[in-house]
Amino acid sequence: MISFRDVTKSFGPKRVLDGFSLDIPEGQTTVLLGYSGTGKSVALKHIVGLLEPDRGEVEVDGKVIERLSRDELVRLRATIGYVFQFAALLDSISVFENVALGLRQQGLTEAAVTEQVRSSLARVGLADAGERYPAELSGGMRKRVGIARAIALEPRYILYDEPTTGLDPVTSALIDRLMVRTKRDLGVTGVVVTHDLRSAFSVGDRIAMLYEGRVRAVGTVDEIRNTDDPVVRQFIEGRP
Repeated sequence: MISFRDVTKSFGPKRVLDGFSLDIPEGQTTVLLGYSGTGKSVALKHIVGLLEPDRGEVEVDGKVIERLSRDELVRLRATIGYVFQFAALLDSISVFENVALGLRQQGLTEAAVTEQVRSSLARVGLADAGERYPAELSGGMRKRVGIARAIALEPRYILYDEPTTGLDPVTSALIDRLMVRTKRDLGVTGVVVTHDLRSAFSVGDRIAMLYEGRVRAVGTVDEIRNTDDPVVRQFIEGRP
């Protein structure tokens, strides 16, 4: 399980997270929903130690992230797949090599790397794209390569940072279905950061609404849809 406990994070005078607390249960997809600038992506980066809290703790599988040694953090990161907002692919190497990067760092044989890469690309519908380069792909295909790279590590957790940003509605729906299928087929725990309501309601088992740096409401999709909280209702209904 992933737990945030009273996490506070500031950048200069701006406090982004302010007493953020949330438990993310295993085997479910939890969506962090909210306005831009409410700390959703900042919270995500704390899970893998890309950021450290000014106050509070982030715990993964009983381990407090900021207390881990460098080697311990590397081992923990190997259990977490991270799908970046714009895929973060290296344009100078092929799709195959992009997906293989993390596997090679784990010291797998070349035969094992090849098998894992091919299997992962097939799972996202890109079995024939291995020799292509990122610049040759559409935005949706690049996102799918990012997911393939994450699942190639056979992680326990997958973190998605704005997975449908910049995509048309049809491609967004395709990415949503892929996230749902990944959870179902691989049994991973997902954390999805988004402000896309349609996507959040499609992929989430639980939704946590962030507001002013902390959790304003948390519950199932139906509970969030039917909440009486005025801030959540304003966001859902798109009222200024």
